[in-house]
Amino acid sequence: MPAQSDSQFWSDAQRHLIRYGGSFSPVIIERASGSYVYDSTGRAILDFTSGQMSAVLGHAHPEIAEVIAESARNLTHLFSGMLSRPVVELATRLAGIAPKGLERSLLLSTGAEANEAALRMAKLATGKYEVVSFAQSWHGMTGGAASATYSAGRKGYGPAAVGSFAIPAPYPYRPRFEHNGAYDWAAELDYAFDLLDRQSTGNLAAFIAEPILSSGGLIELPLGYMRALHAKCAARGMMLIVDEAQTGLGRTGTMFACERDGVVPDILTLSKTLGAGIPLAAVLTTLEIEARCHERGFLFYTTHVSDPMPAAVGLKVIDIVERDNLVRRATVVGARLYEGLKSLQSRFDCIGDVRGRGLMLGIEIVGDRETKSAAPELSGAITQRCLELGLHMNIVQLPGFGGVFRLAPPLTISETEIDSALTILQDAIAGSLRA
Repeated sequence: MPAQSDSQFWSDAQRHLIRYGGSFSPVIIERASGSYVYDSTGRAILDFTSGQMSAVLGHAHPEIAEVIAESARNLTHLFSGMLSRPVVELATRLAGIAPKGLERSLLLSTGAEANEAALRMAKLATGKYEVVSFAQSWHGMTGGAASATYSAGRKGYGPAAVGSFAIPAPYPYRPRFEHNGAYDWAAELDYAFDLLDRQSTGNLAAFIAEPILSSGGLIELPLGYMRALHAKCAARGMMLIVDEAQTGLGRTGTMFACERDGVVPDILTLSKTLGAGIPLAAVLTTLEIEARCHERGFLFYTTHVSDPMPAAVGLKVIDIVERDNLVRRATVVGARLYEGLKSLQSRFDCIGDVRGRGLMLGIEIVGDRETKSAAPELSGAITQRCLELGLHMNIVQLPGFGGVFRLAPPLTISETEIDSALTILQDAIAGSLRA
């Protein structure tokens, strides 16, 4: 698809924007509504990334728009030491829906900011400083969060925070440990922690984990893995921080993804989905951990901590998710999408794997199903052809592995829109293979 006709727009973009990773889609987006974004020619494009994996209620949800308008007229921002009703109400509401025991909240703006605060709390509460995460993780681009991010962005910026460690992400499609022909994630986890114990100075403060590693290739932690990870953390006196930026608020078919394993983390972070596209994040923890941090002088002033307008939006998001039974809907509609993707896999050998749960799914594109070889040119061509046909999807190119499409449409998406996306994807793959 050629770049759109507004040459001045593209000239200005090229001249004045700092490029912050990847390349820009060759479309000018003018507006968005529901499951679609609309370009400057008026063409509707199905948005299977929910913006930046955030717009769980779709774009321009009328009730969210009304909350924003009302807040803009009355109360948007305050001095960080002042409180408003939406902030206290959202903290109370989060305590009511979160895994049992997570009763205290800190309301912030972004996922990186929430993870930064969570890591500071874990270090302060434990008196230690070493942080562990997965080798394909993404937790943000700020200092501590970036030091715990290994899927990209580590080269060229100098040393990471002292005490940063990584262990292999469990990857059932490409298993590193096998027993009797089956992936043995427990042995892999044991080995990883054995190496970790040998490297640690005895100051293990926290493990930060995504239940589904999104930027790392849509890799879902196997059933039971998080419970085993939690036990290893507890045995070492370190905290488990679960980063539910993308999995929180129902996307995987439970309100929080960690609930599938019955795990209550020491600290839980939320962001993207909580604001449904508005910058809003939260750190949730226990009364005990909050009290210990407070006693030791926990400090995390930011310009937009406890802002009333985003808090009001977060309250409305929870209202809609619960009222419209969107957690259950993610399971039902997600199953439709999953089965459609499995059907495409049976037709196209380039789809090596279909994985994920609820409405957070991934398909790995390979050059050869037997060798699982990477096929970056093919996956890039499929991405481009999908956009030409009216479907926006995000591809993550894993170095040395395949390219993985991350499919995360709004929880409000219709069955008709699911079927339309599957048809477009089918045509895009078929056309790219013929080219």
